[in-house]
Amino acid sequence: MPGPTICFGVETSCDETAAAVVALDGGRPRILASVVASQAGRHAAYGGVVPELATREHLRALDWVTDEAMRSGGVAWRDITVVTATRGPGLASALMTGHSFARAVAIAAGKPFLGSNHLEGHLVSAFLDPGAPPMPDVGEWLALVVSGGHTLLAIGRSDGTHEVIGSTLDDAAGEAFDKGAKMLGLGYPGGSALEAAARHGDPSAYDFPRGMLRSGDLSFSFSGLKTALRILLGKRFGGTAPAGKALADLCASYQRAIVDVLAAKATMALRQTGLRTLVLAGGVACNAALRAALAEACGRDGIRLLAARPEHCTDNAAMIALAAAWRHAASGAVSPWDEDVDPNLGLAPAGQKV
Repeated sequence: MPGPTICFGVETSCDETAAAVVALDGGRPRILASVVASQAGRHAAYGGVVPELATREHLRALDWVTDEAMRSGGVAWRDITVVTATRGPGLASALMTGHSFARAVAIAAGKPFLGSNHLEGHLVSAFLDPGAPPMPDVGEWLALVVSGGHTLLAIGRSDGTHEVIGSTLDDAAGEAFDKGAKMLGLGYPGGSALEAAARHGDPSAYDFPRGMLRSGDLSFSFSGLKTALRILLGKRFGGTAPAGKALADLCASYQRAIVDVLAAKATMALRQTGLRTLVLAGGVACNAALRAALAEACGRDGIRLLAARPEHCTDNAAMIALAAAWRHAASGAVSPWDEDVDPNLGLAPAGQKV
């Protein structure tokens, strides 16, 4: 019998430099090592990610995260089956840094290279949990991927023929969290800070709009929500963020508006597709209010909810390595050595592989 597929992966699509080693055996993944170097502190002063700074930080960190992943994973390069790195979507210069590094590693180690789709990594990230069923046993699932750069609903399939069925028409939910937090003076990264403040607030204190909640389709829109917050701050608080209970109520109400739309659209998609498994992934999937809302909805309808572990919600190389290991094990897929990154890479339409 063939042994496990062992993949070394690199992720540099935005502001995390990550390396991981994942073994795939009989459809079940096992994380041998996962190392993430976050740059959040470096970008906080700018209120968002600065691409040039992110790229320089990736260059500084790639060697040591690689060494640490191989050391803590207890593997040598001779043990690696395939090398991967994110080729898109993401920041162009950041992607090029990790992608070029991983290709050079593969050439030096005499191993095949396979570029990975960052979105596919999120689609399979919940299966990194040891308690999750193997992908072949699930077959098809609905994925809600919610992050700072992406908000989409997709049908994930264990044969790799994924299909996007709904996405945002403007801003991602994570961007709405971060920009809302910035307007409220909560700093960067804002999503977690806004969530923390919301725990002490009344989610019904302010009536924020639910973008496209009744549109009848699976599209999202969050730009109007940010505008509504800015107008409310101007009218009610003189353009400055309040403090204390008023701030907590604003955060709770703003968060509820985002969560309501995400949960409603996911529920609609489940009913339209007839799928019985929902995968929740992406950085915003760490939000406790969103998890609770989806758990309630899925429990009511008898849907299995597979929420990625918090450490696999934010950008990480383990999910990238799993996506590549799965494709390589299934079909022997490899990338040409002249493969380029694609900052706008999407998931393929129905029936076409990524």
